[in-house]
Amino acid sequence: MKVLITGGAGFIGSHLADLLISKDYRVIAVDNLSLGTIDNIHHLTHHKKFKFIKEDLLRLDKLKDIFQKNKFNAVFHLAANSDIAESAGNPGTDLKNTFMTTWNTLECCRLFHVQKFVFASTSAVYGNATRTLSEKAGPFSPVSYYGAGKLASEGFISAYSSMSNIQSWIIRFPNVAGERMTHGIIHDFIKKLKSNPKRLVVLGDGNQKKPYIYVKDLVEAMFFIYQTSKEKMNYYNVGVKGQTSVTEIAKIVCDEMRLKNVKLKYAGGSTGWRGDVPQYRYDLKKLNALGWRAKYSSTEAVRLAVRSVLGQ
Repeated sequence: MKVLITGGAGFIGSHLADLLISKDYRVIAVDNLSLGTIDNIHHLTHHKKFKFIKEDLLRLDKLKDIFQKNKFNAVFHLAANSDIAESAGNPGTDLKNTFMTTWNTLECCRLFHVQKFVFASTSAVYGNATRTLSEKAGPFSPVSYYGAGKLASEGFISAYSSMSNIQSWIIRFPNVAGERMTHGIIHDFIKKLKSNPKRLVVLGDGNQKKPYIYVKDLVEAMFFIYQTSKEKMNYYNVGVKGQTSVTEIAKIVCDEMRLKNVKLKYAGGSTGWRGDVPQYRYDLKKLNALGWRAKYSSTEAVRLAVRSVLGQ
């Protein structure tokens, strides 16, 4: 099996490459290195089953060349803008890097007859919903440009699946944490505390509470769903046991940095930034019934991630 991973030098994509190679897949990773890094895949560069191509998915002609030269059996599409806060002031970031990268990749699947497409979606498609989120929940009302870009992508995946006979897996991630992560709340807290170990400014009121999944658990879930769920269109929320609040994350970071008596200063408000969803919870009955559960809880995933960032 030869597969394409878009965003293959990124935080999650590089872990997925590790997993697929361990399963004896041949992996072509494409990344423009705007967020991903060569360091993430350095250990794979001489592996006989791995090849890296630096390319921008927005260059459709170049992407067509890649598809033409490689007869892919499946595509794992992870490339997207992953910094929701950064794109708040620039909707074009998600139009191009989240939606158009998906459209270009789908179009190449259609043209070159690749009939398996796995998509990294997100809880952000649901919007600011207070109910427990199941795969059948609706209406979908994203409150960030990132969520809108992912939801628009889901719509086109559904259409391509119907019109071009592409079997698809839409996997909605929670917050992801672990080795090789490049930004987010854990990085922000560590950076602030290195600057001032006595005081930490926390965006929002600290009550924002979300599920965090350990990155290795996530890629295992992706592969399991791809292997196990056989519908034409497969939708799954991937999540973990429990949620972790912003205040709990702050305390874990302080604990792992061996800092005591740190004063937490809250900026106020229910959200950290425009487009932030302060709380959500997944209904995992469908995923559990398929036969998969995460190894680590949300808070365990956060602690593992803090240790990995500090270890870097």
